[in-house]
Amino acid sequence: MADLIAPHGGLTEPVCCTVSASEIDAFKASAQGLKQVPVSSADVSSVYRFADGTLSPLTGPMDSKTYNLVLDESVIEHNGKKYAWTIPIAFPVTSALAKTLAVGETVALTNPEGEIIGTLELTDVYVWNKTKYLSSVYGTGRLDHAGASMVLTGPDAEKAYLVGGKIRALPQPKNPKFGQYVLTPREVRKLLAETGWDSVVAFQTRNPLHRAHEYALVYALEKLLRDGKNAGAVLNPLIGETKGDDVNAVVRMETYEKLISERQMGDGDSDTALWAARGESVPDRVKLLGLDIKMFYGGPKEAIMHAIYRQNMGYTHIVIGRKHADVPYADGSNIWGDFDAQEIFNKLGGDLKIQPVNVGFAAYYESMGRVDLMENHKDEKPLFISGKDVRATLLRGEMVDSRVMRESTSRVLAAAMKQ
Repeated sequence: MADLIAPHGGLTEPVCCTVSASEIDAFKASAQGLKQVPVSSADVSSVYRFADGTLSPLTGPMDSKTYNLVLDESVIEHNGKKYAWTIPIAFPVTSALAKTLAVGETVALTNPEGEIIGTLELTDVYVWNKTKYLSSVYGTGRLDHAGASMVLTGPDAEKAYLVGGKIRALPQPKNPKFGQYVLTPREVRKLLAETGWDSVVAFQTRNPLHRAHEYALVYALEKLLRDGKNAGAVLNPLIGETKGDDVNAVVRMETYEKLISERQMGDGDSDTALWAARGESVPDRVKLLGLDIKMFYGGPKEAIMHAIYRQNMGYTHIVIGRKHADVPYADGSNIWGDFDAQEIFNKLGGDLKIQPVNVGFAAYYESMGRVDLMENHKDEKPLFISGKDVRATLLRGEMVDSRVMRESTSRVLAAAMKQ
């Protein structure tokens, strides 16, 4: 069966720069003699995503021309055509290391443990204009936000240069806890073809799901079904490097797995008439797949990147909620407007084939006995439980109110917090 959607960049298939199984030993032996360039734990995932095609049509970190085109116009150029791209990706290095690198040479890329994970044929070594980067990506001159902290106080704080070039990478090791859910774009496309679905909507998240979050996926899937699509949905959490206060990937993946396997997703909140007519329920059309790539906490611009990753994976649609990929300033005030991540899809200067399914805020309403969109209840107050209260409940080993969080999710989180 043909793919449901072409990869980004006008390609007919995703990029593949991953070393084949038969080449691994020779590749490792050859790379041992190369100059080494370390990459941060966050950028390790980018090495693998360049290699497996998640970042198609790119074949490696950007050179300065491409990097600045993204900052200036939010596009890349490929084969003479412009394609949407909103956050540039290149690998930071120290000034001392940059002085030893030459365009044209091939270097070994190493992870924080010092292991060689790939090679990079250098096409550019250039100064990292961090001020321009932060201003363009985050749309603010303020620096008291998570994105700026990653650049100015994290592992990249002392790195003043960027390198661009072409990647070759070893296959990514599988996480023993959830590796079966993390597939390459080619593997995802094959899996989707086997479902027989003609449309697939991806749901991006970095958190355990409350029922209000879950409802966004249910809403999007039901919209596609009502539009006459033979549609499915993929709960597609991001499991790359996130902020230190985010729930770790192992625990989160267990909550998602239980939500589907225990068939709680959509229970009580879905359109019963729609599903009864089909002889199905929501979990019948939902799969769990993870995406290992770092968060930028970039709001609207990251919403576009999340869409690009998913187009390359083979998904036709992506859920875009209000405040997508949003974090506030350190004082709690908003960086972006509620709808900015939805509106940016109408302002692109380059091609993007995947379609957004816009969803507003949702909450539990006593009048309905279920979760619904808040825009449908302008004069009614929803049930609200603060994040602080949710955390305190879980720390006591108790279940969160089932109107807010599914019992399966509460159970996993409470057990993890007790440890």
